[in-house]
Amino acid sequence: MPLHDDNRLFEFLILEGAQAGLSWETILRKRENYRAAFDRFNPAKVAKYDQRKIDKLLNDDGIIRNRLKINSAVTNASAFRAVQREFGSFDEYVWRFVNGQPLTRRRGEPIVTRTEISDTLSKDLSKRGFKFVGSTICYSFMQAVGMTNDHDADCFRYREIKQFP
Repeated sequence: MPLHDDNRLFEFLILEGAQAGLSWETILRKRENYRAAFDRFNPAKVAKYDQRKIDKLLNDDGIIRNRLKINSAVTNASAFRAVQREFGSFDEYVWRFVNGQPLTRRRGEPIVTRTEISDTLSKDLSKRGFKFVGSTICYSFMQAVGMTNDHDADCFRYREIKQFP
C-alpha cells in the first residue's frame, strides 16, 4: 500500500539495501532486530552513529553483519536528512518520481526488476550520496512502499491500490 511516513520510508530503504544478495524472507525474520538495532529507524539518530556503534552492530547476530551494508545505513541516514531539508520530507522527494500516484502494471505485463523510473531514482539517490541504491533495489523499494502496484489484477490489493487517491 502507498506509504507516506518518512521513518517507515527510511526503514524500507535500509532494509532493501540490507536484502541485496539475500532472500527477502531472511530480512523479514530479522526485521524486529533491525528496528531495535537501528533505533526504530530514526534517521536523525542513525546519522549520528560513530565507530563504536558501528562495531556494536557488526557484532549483532540479529542483523546482517556486513560492514558495507551497515556503513551504508549510516551514510544513507545523513543523505536522507539532507533530502528532508531540501524537499521538506523524503516522502515529497521520492513520490515525485511517480507524480504522486502509484504506477500500475497492466494485466498481462510481466513483472520486472527495474524500470526507467527506478533507474532515474537510483541515479538521483546515488548523486545525493546514498549507497546500496541500485536500480533493482530502488524498484523493490518502490514496490514495498506502494509507488508501483505489481500485484496480480485478481489480487484484492491490486484493486485497493488502484483506488488509492
